[in-house]
Amino acid sequence: MVDEAAMEAMYDETLKNFIEGSIVTGKILSVYDGDVLIDIGYKSEGIVSVQEFTDLEEEPVGQEVEVFLEKLEDDHGMIVLSKRRAVQQRAWDYVVNECEEGSLVEGTIKNIVKGGFIVDVGVDAFLPGSQLDVVPVRNPDEHMGKTYQFRILKINLERKNIVVSRRELIEESRRESRRKILAEIQVGQLRSGAVKNITDFGAFIDLDGIDGLLHVTDMTWGRINHPSEILKVGDEVEVMILEVDLEKERISLGLKQTQDNPWEDIESRYPIGGRVRGKVVNLAPYGAFVELEQGIEGLVHVSEMSWTKRIQRAADVLAVGDEVDAVILSVSTEDKKISLGMRQIEDNPWEVVAGKYPIGSLVTGKIRNFTTYGAFVELEEGVDGMIHVSDMSWTRKVNHPSEVLQKGDEVETIVLEIDATSQRISLGLKQAQNDPWAGIVDRYPVGKKINGIVTKISSFGAFVEIEEGIDGLVHISQISDEHIERVSDILKVGDTIEARIVKVDPVEHRIGLSIKAAKVEDDEFEVEEGMLEGLQPGGELVNLAGAFDSAFGDQLEEWHPGETTKKDEEESE
Repeated sequence: MVDEAAMEAMYDETLKNFIEGSIVTGKILSVYDGDVLIDIGYKSEGIVSVQEFTDLEEEPVGQEVEVFLEKLEDDHGMIVLSKRRAVQQRAWDYVVNECEEGSLVEGTIKNIVKGGFIVDVGVDAFLPGSQLDVVPVRNPDEHMGKTYQFRILKINLERKNIVVSRRELIEESRRESRRKILAEIQVGQLRSGAVKNITDFGAFIDLDGIDGLLHVTDMTWGRINHPSEILKVGDEVEVMILEVDLEKERISLGLKQTQDNPWEDIESRYPIGGRVRGKVVNLAPYGAFVELEQGIEGLVHVSEMSWTKRIQRAADVLAVGDEVDAVILSVSTEDKKISLGMRQIEDNPWEVVAGKYPIGSLVTGKIRNFTTYGAFVELEEGVDGMIHVSDMSWTRKVNHPSEVLQKGDEVETIVLEIDATSQRISLGLKQAQNDPWAGIVDRYPVGKKINGIVTKISSFGAFVEIEEGIDGLVHISQISDEHIERVSDILKVGDTIEARIVKVDPVEHRIGLSIKAAKVEDDEFEVEEGMLEGLQPGGELVNLAGAFDSAFGDQLEEWHPGETTKKDEEESE
């Protein structure tokens, strides 16, 4: 008969071998409806979901398995077992016992979490997003389910956390590749690489472990504003090695150098004087760049856009994308420059100007614009002539053309000078009119009496109009036999006076008058030295126009050319 006390003691001793949180060995008793019944030698069996098994035999009954003892008894008196936790614990024990920080493990990326990924290396490990690759990861989903080698960065035993990195392995591999590439790379070699990054000044190309710079000027023989116009990150390109700095590990690359240089036979393909057609690809204030073919551009300077219009900016007449015809003006293979002319497509109107408007001919035109020194007259579309203020009147000094002309006036002028090279025609307004000073000596001989009207008063005398456009000067000394302090005490503007001609100078346009001499009988009159006071060359009065300015300049309304600038002059042309 078995001793019950002894049996109870043996049973208690057996129970002591089962510790919650440990791994135990059991046998599969049955598999039914997705559950696996396991006997671990305890007073009751445990049930584990079949989904936790990856190594079940075809006939699993009797198969020994390791399970994790979570609880000896649950609310129903059943023990709680886990196959998955047993596997994880064994994996964790392996990591703790066999691995250390810095060692390599293989793992599969299984989940994306905030800040990185969960990697299955037997246990779950955390892979920070920055440690997946040496370049920023743009599409994390591409790495899901992929298996890589990882380096263990950190193991936290208390929290059972593992942090791994793939980037370190890639960087180590790249360093080795970089050393190998630098040892064998040569200027002029062709190498394949992937676009790693794009900046405003170029693109960095990954040459299997070492980066090279492809500058924007070495991307194409043509014109681009930004590298992104022809490249994007991830593109595979073949480039040429242009320069290698072994000390700084810098490599300069060229893409256009892998293609034929379109400038090599440029002079034969684009002879001077040849006519071409191209598309405007860029505008600058000074001109337009016209693409003639891929990689070949020519510049049309603003001065070569029109024979007759003064163009300030290329954008005023052209837009990007316009198709234009032009003529080759010059070609420089060395500087890679082609100068184009658009106006050369049309006849130059200035080449026929001299024959069309001979010097001395009478021409009619419309006043188009003023400058401070003259007026522009449109003779025909695109051809202007200019009347200088000095050629506007025979009898008066013109300070501004608006004193005698108005915009839009039709005027007759005489062609004075033509400079077809500079595209200038000088016109004379007064030359198209009779010169009132012509024959002045015959009409007004010295000694002749005249009647005239006082038009202006000055401190030194009075101006008297003796016919339209002709004034004479009565000096203060020739007004009266008595001493006069002020001319205005004796004469007023509008007074009609009688005077005698005492001097006529048709060259200087001066006539001297004397009221005193008019009172003398004709046969008794003779010119005395006192009568010519103020009328002698180099004297107080240089000419009547000058006298008028000095006497009345401060009384005239001053003209301020505030808005009239050189730009106005250019626009008027």
